[in-house]
Amino acid sequence: MKTKDRTEQRTEPDRAPRTGHRTGHRTGHRLDLAAAGAGGLLVVVAALVGWAVESADHTLYVHWPPLLASWYPHVGPGTAAAPAVAVLVVAYGPALAERLRWRTLLLSCWGTSLAWVFSLAMIDGWGRGIAERLTTKHEYLRVIGRFDDIGAALRGFNDHILIGPPGNWPAHVAGHPPGATLTFVLLDHIGLGGGAWAGVWCIVTGSTAAVAALITVRVLADERTARRAAPFLVLAPVAVWAGTSADGYFTAVAAWSVALLTLSATGKVRSPAAAALGSGLLYGLTCYLSYGLTLIALPLLTVLVLTRTARPLPLFVLGALVVPAAFTLADFNWWEAYHLLVERYYQAAGGIRPYWYWVWANLACTAIAVGPATIAGLRRTAAAAPGAVSALRTGTTAAPQRLVLVVLAAFLALLAADLSGMSKAETERIWQPFMLWLLPAAALLPAPGRRGWLAAQAVVALLVNHLLWTGW
Repeated sequence: MKTKDRTEQRTEPDRAPRTGHRTGHRTGHRLDLAAAGAGGLLVVVAALVGWAVESADHTLYVHWPPLLASWYPHVGPGTAAAPAVAVLVVAYGPALAERLRWRTLLLSCWGTSLAWVFSLAMIDGWGRGIAERLTTKHEYLRVIGRFDDIGAALRGFNDHILIGPPGNWPAHVAGHPPGATLTFVLLDHIGLGGGAWAGVWCIVTGSTAAVAALITVRVLADERTARRAAPFLVLAPVAVWAGTSADGYFTAVAAWSVALLTLSATGKVRSPAAAALGSGLLYGLTCYLSYGLTLIALPLLTVLVLTRTARPLPLFVLGALVVPAAFTLADFNWWEAYHLLVERYYQAAGGIRPYWYWVWANLACTAIAVGPATIAGLRRTAAAAPGAVSALRTGTTAAPQRLVLVVLAAFLALLAADLSGMSKAETERIWQPFMLWLLPAAALLPAPGRRGWLAAQAVVALLVNHLLWTGW
């Protein structure tokens, strides 16, 4: 009897899509294609309107709207490697994701994500794609020498945010709390200085974000859903901007904060207390890497709502206070810095770029970065949202519904960033920490077309990286 029950549990979920849902699958497939097409249309409209605006008054400050990019068809060392990685993931990814042992799958996802990001970056070459990315005039490595005395640099950090006073920080240094710059300062202090080490650091750490998301989806939803999401977490167009940018590193820090809180809240870890403390510690660090990433609080809150527990909160809050306390004791004022950044933002291109355009063109940037498969998954997310919210109220959410709610939380965080007006352009890079949690929506797509959607993801990334120069 027990054997029969196990067989029924194993085979029943596989029978349903082949029988009663066949007509629904066809209808859903057409709607998925329509959603992906609508995303493509949004990109086209953003490009046409953007070119018209930029030609008329040059207020967008981008050369290939809506992306911060220039038309630059080119090939490089990664031109052979990147398509090879894509072909392997499309051909074998879905099947391997179903069969591999869980720990092997996690390692495989990290390794494949690493290969995908590295190979895309190498299309631009080792220098321009990785080693020199963080050494340009706007980047963190330009100020390493000014942090020889870290205490003095932190005490005077806010004095150099605004444009005008002598020695104002480069754009990315001024635009982030000092935790971002301090990361590269510490790398330099331990002998890993220079653009090459900085680039490798961002890619290697950033690639772990897919693993954190996979763990979270498995624990909050179920393993089957996580396995379906795995290839889409790896083979995403946003990898173009993960290599090489500090935002990829920020994404990983934020993602592991969510993953650890999930493990703590569900008790599916050896030490839930340590996981809660670690989650808080990483969230505190996240807030000192990027001001906008305070919005990761929305996915974190969703974890607690879905698990219906507040047990991790005391230790989470304790951990979250560590980094702010350290910086405050070093005489860095986060709130003052943020208000100065807002003023700096409007001193520069942020004060000229038109809000009316970027408030929707930012979403076109997102459509490119997450790819058509994610857009189709978001269509299914929107369709399932009312039922998921209703089930949440009664505590009867099924695995796909829990995934839907996580994706919705990330999308709400992204919308809040969009409406703030503090992210006008460059969001294909800046919003990576939010986009990560949109990618698993593709797990909602039916199995028969999964390889086709994966191929579409790869084509978008390869076209962007080969036809455009996406430097910043």
